[in-house]
Amino acid sequence: QLQLVESGGGLVQPGGSLRLSCAASGFTLNYYAIGWFRQAPGKEREGVSCISRSGGSTNYADSVKGRFTVDRDNAKNTVYLQMNSLKPEDTAVYYCAVLNLLSRLCVLSPGSFGSWGQGTQVTVSS
Repeated sequence: QLQLVESGGGLVQPGGSLRLSCAASGFTLNYYAIGWFRQAPGKEREGVSCISRSGGSTNYADSVKGRFTVDRDNAKNTVYLQMNSLKPEDTAVYYCAVLNLLSRLCVLSPGSFGSWGQGTQVTVSS
């Protein structure tokens, strides 16, 4: 049983910050690259960020570069997404997922990931 649990979402004003956490249950997270994704109502799930198993490599969608930072603490079996300078268009349910073992690159394609968490709602509104 490979399970991820997202937390840290909430309501924040434009320009504010949130830090999301992705915690693993049933496996050791440090063996896997982890992706962050988001899905707004009526839109497809899109990749936000990916972090390699070691944390040495990261990838970001153009829409969040310079504002979001992904990091991991393998000792705590947790991956984080620090979101700064939030915009209303960042409003979505945010998910984390495990990059499948057939993928060799830390990509932002949802189809390359599995073991999705339940998601955490992020709402950016004044």
